[in-house]
Amino acid sequence: MVEVHHRYATAGGHRVFYREAGPGQAPTLVLLHGFPTSSRMFRHLIPRLADRFHVIAPDHLGFGHSDAPSAETFDYTFDALTDATQALLDRLGIDRYAVYVQDYGAPIAWRLALRTPQALTAVISQNGNAYDEGFVPQFWEPVWAYAQNPGPTTEPDVRTALSLDAIRWQYLHGVDRPALVDPDTWTFDHRDITRPGHDLAQLALFRDYATNPPLYPRVHAYFRQSRVPLLAVWGAQDRIFGPDGARAFSRDLPEAEIHLVPGGGHFLLESHLDTVVGHMRDFLTRTFPTA
Repeated sequence: MVEVHHRYATAGGHRVFYREAGPGQAPTLVLLHGFPTSSRMFRHLIPRLADRFHVIAPDHLGFGHSDAPSAETFDYTFDALTDATQALLDRLGIDRYAVYVQDYGAPIAWRLALRTPQALTAVISQNGNAYDEGFVPQFWEPVWAYAQNPGPTTEPDVRTALSLDAIRWQYLHGVDRPALVDPDTWTFDHRDITRPGHDLAQLALFRDYATNPPLYPRVHAYFRQSRVPLLAVWGAQDRIFGPDGARAFSRDLPEAEIHLVPGGGHFLLESHLDTVVGHMRDFLTRTFPTA
């Protein structure tokens, strides 16, 4: 049985929780989760990869078991979440790694890549956006409106994303076999993000998401210049980040491997774990043949 360790480290002045497994001398794979979950979304993936890879999966600040300072004392931005992630990697002595991104994990990874482009050895994007084409308008229009004009007329629409029904929808929409999705996923996520006062932290990140698309041209230039190996394995029925977001990677990385998984939604690992693992192990084995 693969042993998964549950650890804490002080990084950037905050206590950060992370899961770790696999041989320390193996190539490192960093797993970056999305909203509204935590590294718990990788609980089944980590053991499937840790026989050949050193896997690190942190909880972002404000999520899971990591520190969740109040929005009055901490500026919740994607730059700040990136700072904490980089501080953790520095603390662990990790300066070369592949990265798996989903949802919020993507803008954190793109910032890491722009800061230290030599650090990333490969990218796996699972419904993690880097192109305007990926945004499904029906989902994102309220977010853009709130970011542009935060206040009582725009906030109620985005606050619904914090509700139990909305989080359940994130897990189940587009999934062809919803009975495979563990109800603990949305139950635990809802519990964590509705801690007293934590709504303000989540609202701050909703507002700050508008800073991500302006970075995309720099990210695309990074793709073209680095030719970083990239695998996009995407839930084809995701109504948050649509499949055009996966296809767009080939514009700047013609050799990108793109797999659209029918019957898969936003949280593809919950319903199509074997499919994702198959693509990942094949891609990573070819990228790191000595792993």
